[in-house]
Amino acid sequence: MAQTVFAPWNDPDEKPLIQFRGVTKRFGDFTAIDNLTQDIYAREFFALLGPSGCGKTTMMRMLAGFERPTEGQILIAGQDMSRVPPNKRAVNMMFQSYALFPHLSVWDNIAFGLKREGRDKDKIAARVEEMLRLTRLSKFAKRKPHQISGGQRQRVALARSLAKAPKLLLLDEPLGALDKKLRQDTQFELMDIQEKTGTTFVIVTHDQEEAMTVASRVAVMDEGQIIQVATPDQIYEAPNSVYVADFIGDVNIITGRAAPQGDKVAIRFAEGQPEIIGTTTKTFEPGQEIHFAIRPEKVAIDTEEPEDTPNKLRGKVLDIAYLGNISTYHVELPTGLIVKAQTANTRRISRRQITWEDTVWISWTDTAGVLLDR
Repeated sequence: MAQTVFAPWNDPDEKPLIQFRGVTKRFGDFTAIDNLTQDIYAREFFALLGPSGCGKTTMMRMLAGFERPTEGQILIAGQDMSRVPPNKRAVNMMFQSYALFPHLSVWDNIAFGLKREGRDKDKIAARVEEMLRLTRLSKFAKRKPHQISGGQRQRVALARSLAKAPKLLLLDEPLGALDKKLRQDTQFELMDIQEKTGTTFVIVTHDQEEAMTVASRVAVMDEGQIIQVATPDQIYEAPNSVYVADFIGDVNIITGRAAPQGDKVAIRFAEGQPEIIGTTTKTFEPGQEIHFAIRPEKVAIDTEEPEDTPNKLRGKVLDIAYLGNISTYHVELPTGLIVKAQTANTRRISRRQITWEDTVWISWTDTAGVLLDR
């Protein structure tokens, strides 16, 4: 049976769980969020991605109720949140520091919020056991936070946040304190837990790899605005601007002037260099400034001049970054521009032909890159 694709944002009948409507947040003269409108749907794993100071944490704090919008509205499940205090929202927030109680056991840390609500003892016990199973912490229930690892503490904080079954869980750089290997394992655990509970997760991160791994959609932010919201593959393959292309992954950006030719556009980028040919659905005026973005893995590199390819440029190998499974070649064109080309290392090192100072040809198809007007 074909699996249905999870994409409520494409369904006009689907009501969003969260609505930002023309939200602006100012701190004195500083505008942290600038007239932002965005919908987030139930069961989404939504990532706010951007550099420090772009407004992503402010967005999250407004959702939690720690900050109020200067202008505009935030709705959760159709209800305006402007007068609803943090403790009355069906929202929980997990902080980067985890904020566990050091003197309480793992079990009691998870039970803390439920006890404060004065729930029935048996119901609390059943819920805590369920959370321990979900986060694979059952055998650590009696330990104190200092007796378990950083990754396990992270899961305790997650279990505690989910114990009260919030509609929405906000995660502020939740994996920031973990080392790279543990982060990667934990990302998959987070996705698994999010899917099992059906809770809507909104995560704030500046780690593009993390956002691209866990999220159903990524919102790339800059200076209080969302520049693009799309699924990870769309953000990577079809960025809407140089900013997004440059923020996600490795990219070559060549700027020139447009010379439209039917459904293709030629890009004149340097005197004495051949034009770059690209395909686009956008309309460019003759002579308009145009940016051509292409990922290094889409650029082929060869010692011989390739036949039958719309784009080929000659250059010299300046640098080689060897990363085990891939090698990235930095190729300098006669103009001084450097273009990165990437190849998979499927052969042993002795069989590789291209080395430093070699004259090489780099080439790509006319659909390999993205043409951008900003």
